[in-house]
Amino acid sequence: MAIKDRILVLGSTGSIGRHIVWASVKAGNPTFVLVRSNTSYVRVSLVKAANPETKEELLQSFKNSGVIIIEGDINDHETLVKAMKQVDVVICAAGRLLIEDQVKIIAAIKEAGNVKRFFPSEFGLDVDRHDSVDPVREVFVEKAKVRRIIEAEGIPYTYLCCHAFTGYFLRNLAQINNIVVPPREKVVILGDGNVKGAFVTEVDAGTYTIEAANDPTALNKAVHVRLPANYLTFNEIISLWEKKIGKTLEKTYVPEEQVLKDIKVLKSWLRPCVEASFPNNYLLALYHSQQIKGDAVYEIDPAKDVEASESYPHVKYTTVDEYLNQFV
Repeated sequence: MAIKDRILVLGSTGSIGRHIVWASVKAGNPTFVLVRSNTSYVRVSLVKAANPETKEELLQSFKNSGVIIIEGDINDHETLVKAMKQVDVVICAAGRLLIEDQVKIIAAIKEAGNVKRFFPSEFGLDVDRHDSVDPVREVFVEKAKVRRIIEAEGIPYTYLCCHAFTGYFLRNLAQINNIVVPPREKVVILGDGNVKGAFVTEVDAGTYTIEAANDPTALNKAVHVRLPANYLTFNEIISLWEKKIGKTLEKTYVPEEQVLKDIKVLKSWLRPCVEASFPNNYLLALYHSQQIKGDAVYEIDPAKDVEASESYPHVKYTTVDEYLNQFV
């Protein structure tokens, strides 16, 4: 058997990064993660959020599974270069506040000179194909700038476009309020509900990332995760949910003009007493991008794009229908 590429994951304890690590381990790739040498992750690990494991526990699980822990820091060029020299593929899953810091990763990759491929932190809509508004637009602009720097420096790359994670969009059917499960009485739908969106679980996003990392045909291309069973309109998703609970929801459709106004004035159209500041305004802008503007609807260009469902048909992914079963 051919020796698989060594993969380094940055942002390995995040909501996406952890799934990329596990997918890499499962695929048999020698897997590395970068952690700060001051072990500050231990001190902040009491914040569990949506992930029950602390960062300390997660890193220990990584170690137990054979993942190699490299001590270093994205702000320490010397240790970053040292880390790059140990691997073949670098995957960054840093959060939106660290997007611009990827120039430091690019500089380290450039100096190391041995990295075969870099996956910048994207894992959302295609930042070169969108009609989004702020505050999402400004993040997409930052990500696009990183793409241009990568290309200008001649660094081999793959861009992973996963579109909409189920944890953000379907956990509560994109309702901007305090509910954490799909509603059973009333539902608010942005636009007319007839625009196609692309949905994927965070676990499957990790799987497709590693599939792309091990795929030589994905070199210098964008991989688009638009899974046939998950390429749905919001009306179709609501219909799936209604069938599961045996009930018809009361629907309120919000026109684009109102959504844009709500994003701009930072007010919630659902509960006037609730401010739509971050993350509500950011989520509203994300929902607007996919559910109203249709930013997941475009043609694939074989010269620069790869459709994941066609290139990796062997992957058994979780469908939207299956995902919703957990809430019934």
